[in-house]
Amino acid sequence: MSYSVGQVASLAGVTVRTLHHYDEIGLLVPGGRSHAGHRRYDDADLDRLQQILFYRELGFPLEDIGRLVADPDTDPTELLRRQHRLLTERIERLARMAAAVEHALEARKMGIQLTPEERFEVFGREQDWEALDREAEQRWGGTEAWAESQRRSARYGKADWERIKAESGDIEKRLAEALADGAPADSETAMDLAEEHRGHIGRHFYECGHDVHTCLAGMYVADQRFTAYYEKIRPGLARYLHDAIHANARRHA
Repeated sequence: MSYSVGQVASLAGVTVRTLHHYDEIGLLVPGGRSHAGHRRYDDADLDRLQQILFYRELGFPLEDIGRLVADPDTDPTELLRRQHRLLTERIERLARMAAAVEHALEARKMGIQLTPEERFEVFGREQDWEALDREAEQRWGGTEAWAESQRRSARYGKADWERIKAESGDIEKRLAEALADGAPADSETAMDLAEEHRGHIGRHFYECGHDVHTCLAGMYVADQRFTAYYEKIRPGLARYLHDAIHANARRHA
């Protein structure tokens, strides 16, 4: 079969102008032409376009993409392995970024008092601190919880933040283990861990009643950054923690 430039554009989700440009620079020259001289693409062209769009999505310049897809020694199986490796690396990097954003939001909404060097050492380097400052203040600025967290965190130094982060990590680890062991979210184990999670917030940041805690739980599954953070620890953990928090709140109602 052969396809018109319009059909290919529709199939691939690109513009006709993009396909014309790829043709002009020799990146994707259609395999045939109609009697009227119009571009016609065959299945091999579609395979090549798929490879081009994959590398484009990963941020490769068109010049480098041309070399990658034109290599006659490329083994299709090895190419798929390379694609899988690149995708996996990208997913891992995005997950790390999401985790860093989660930590940064928690820290910045508490008015963290660290030097720039200490901030990056404790919470990672993959975040836009100014943007996170603005978002945290927009979401929590003016609340009593914000004011209380500002007062408490003003006393914290680097060692304090490292300890707080370690405590949080321990709770998350045990939650992940409970999930792996098949403990239901409304089991005593899961609810006790949810209570520890609530206590950790109340102990270090601001008064966190069960109503506030359930609101936070909603954010863990509604905000993709929070969800990605917990999913990186263990798939399904964001929802598991959400459900455990709600079960724990009902237990204490």
